[in-house]
Amino acid sequence: MPEYPLSLSKGNPPAVTASAGKINLLDLDRRDLEAFFAELGEKPFRAVQIMKWIYHERVTDFAAMTNLSKALRERLAECAEIRLPEIVLDQASQDGSHKWLIRLDSGNSIETVFIPEPDRGTLCVSSQIGCPLDCSFCATAQQGFNRNLTVAEIIGQVWQASQALGDARNGERRITNIVLMGMGEPLLNFANVVKATDLMQDDLAFGISKRRVTLSTAGVVPALYRLREVSEVSLAVSLHAPTDALRNQLVPLNRKYPIAELLAACQAYIAGKPHRRITWEYVLLDGVNDSDAHAHALAGLIRRIPSKVNLIPFNPFPDTRYRRSSPVVIARFQAILIDHGLTTVIRKTRGDDIAAACGQLAGQVLARGRRPVQVLQLAAGSAG
Repeated sequence: MPEYPLSLSKGNPPAVTASAGKINLLDLDRRDLEAFFAELGEKPFRAVQIMKWIYHERVTDFAAMTNLSKALRERLAECAEIRLPEIVLDQASQDGSHKWLIRLDSGNSIETVFIPEPDRGTLCVSSQIGCPLDCSFCATAQQGFNRNLTVAEIIGQVWQASQALGDARNGERRITNIVLMGMGEPLLNFANVVKATDLMQDDLAFGISKRRVTLSTAGVVPALYRLREVSEVSLAVSLHAPTDALRNQLVPLNRKYPIAELLAACQAYIAGKPHRRITWEYVLLDGVNDSDAHAHALAGLIRRIPSKVNLIPFNPFPDTRYRRSSPVVIARFQAILIDHGLTTVIRKTRGDDIAAACGQLAGQVLARGRRPVQVLQLAAGSAG
C-alpha cells in the first residue's frame, strides 16, 4: 500500500507569497514573530503589538497600526504582508450552521463550518486540500489530495470565521470551540497544525482553552506519540470499526497502524493527564458496522481507556455506496455502550441541507493524485 505524506519538520518555512517574496505574518506564531522582529533590529515586544493588531483588532494594513513607528510600518510593508484566504461563498443552514467555501491558490478551495449549539459554538477547520487517506465513507477522500495547508491558511479560517460571525475580543464570542475535523488528516501536516493550534490557544491570538481545541485523527501512530511532547490539545480518533478486518476496509490507514497500536498510542497520549479522555468517533453505516456484536466488541476494545464515544449517523454524498443506520439501530447501539459504562452520545446531524455535516466536506481539489510519499522518521526534536 502507499505510504502517506507526514510533515514532521520543525516547521515549514514561512510561506512566500506572490507578493514579491513577502513573508505572510499569519504563518508565524509568537516565537517566530519575536525572531522576525529581532532580524529587523526591533525589540521582542513588537511581536505582541503586531499580534494584537492582527487578532484582536483584526487590522491587516500596516499603515493603520498607529503604535508602530512610521519607519517600521514602511519597512513591514516592503518585506511582509498579512494575507488571508478568501471567502468566496457563505452558506447558512436552516439550523444556524454556516459553511464557508474558502479559495486558496491555483483554483483550489477548502470548506470551513460553524455549528452553533445552546452551550457552545464549534468551528470545524480544514488542515489539507483534500485528503490522502481514502476513507471509503468520507466525501473529502473522493476529491483526492493536493497539498498541506500553511499555518496562515489554517489560522486564516479561524480569523475569517470570527470576522464573519462578528466575534468581539472583549465581548460575547460565538466561537468557543475549534475542531480540526474538516478536510484532511491533521497529523499528516504535523508542524503547521501544531503551530496553528498554538495560535488558537495564545491569548494574543484567539485565546481558546486547550480543552476546547480538538484534533481529530484517523490514527497516524508515530505522530500521536510526538504530539504528546509538543501539545495538549484534546484528541478525537476516527475509529469506526472494532476489528482490524473491518477497519482495514473503512480506514485504509489501519493496514499500516492497526487498532492495537492505535489504542496504545491513545493511552500514552492521556497518561498522567487527570480528567483527560479520548473521544472516539464512530460513523454508523447500515449493515456494515452497526450490529449488536459490533457494539459489544467496541465496548470491550476501549473500556480500559478514559473515553467518550460520539456515534455519528452517516451523512450521504453523491455516488456513495453506504446508507445511514436507522434511528432504532443507532439508539440500540448507544444503549449497549452505555450498559458497558461508556459515556456515549449521538451526534445530532447539523448543516446537512448545505452539505456541511460530518463526512460531507469536499471543497474543490484540482490535483486528485495520491502521490506515494515516504513517511519521515520521527527524529528527536523534529517538531516543536
